[in-house]
Amino acid sequence: MSRTAEEVAAWMLGELKEKGILHQGEAVAHIKSHFGESFIYVNEHGNPSIDKEVKKIFRKLHKGKAAWERDGFFWGWS
Repeated sequence: MSRTAEEVAAWMLGELKEKGILHQGEAVAHIKSHFGESFIYVNEHGNPSIDKEVKKIFRKLHKGKAAWERDGFFWGWS
């Protein structure tokens, strides 16, 4: 069964709601193993990152209530 960007974004939101924080490294590893490599890419700094479409949907789902913490590489409630 093919997974969708919406499913990945919904998982991310669920993790954030449950734990209050979502670390990018943990999210990348989970997405890669549970949803597939197609939702991960290597960014301009050479680090694995979450697909831009997934992040766009994630932003719509949290409606601006979550913020990216650049120094810690995680999302948390703002």
